[in-house]
Amino acid sequence: MSRPVRRALLAVALLIAGTLAAAAPAEAVAGPAALSNIRTGNNPGFDRVVLDLGAGSVPTVRYQLTDELTFDASGEIVWLTGQYFINVVVSPATYYDASGHFTYPGPQKFRTRNLANVMAVALTGDFEGQIGVGLGVRTRTAVNVFTLTAPNRVVIDIAH
Repeated sequence: MSRPVRRALLAVALLIAGTLAAAAPAEAVAGPAALSNIRTGNNPGFDRVVLDLGAGSVPTVRYQLTDELTFDASGEIVWLTGQYFINVVVSPATYYDASGHFTYPGPQKFRTRNLANVMAVALTGDFEGQIGVGLGVRTRTAVNVFTLTAPNRVVIDIAH
């Protein structure tokens, strides 16, 4: 095969490869994970609260023991049963879909009568790509917070 024919074939191959690459769909960028459920359970030595999240970026989580909870953005006090409170912030996450509807069908605030230390749970905000969840507890004690994937979950263990 002559040099001009090889160059022509190479040019055609490069043109086809470029066209295919341009036509390939771009990879979807993972957005915030949406809250779908809150589960609670009493285990030997600790209470567990699990935030079930949908597909999306793997969230990071931080928490703080506090004397009172406030709603994100407004700063208003969240009235919740408990002597002390744990403020949990999950990011990136949301509990609204693109249409503005709740992705979490449960109550915004509820009592947890089946748990030894955790008395109540409340949603405290969905603001700037992060959600807040507050826990009312009977005693200040050890807290262990971690994430799991496939599906995304935030697990909050509170010692009795």
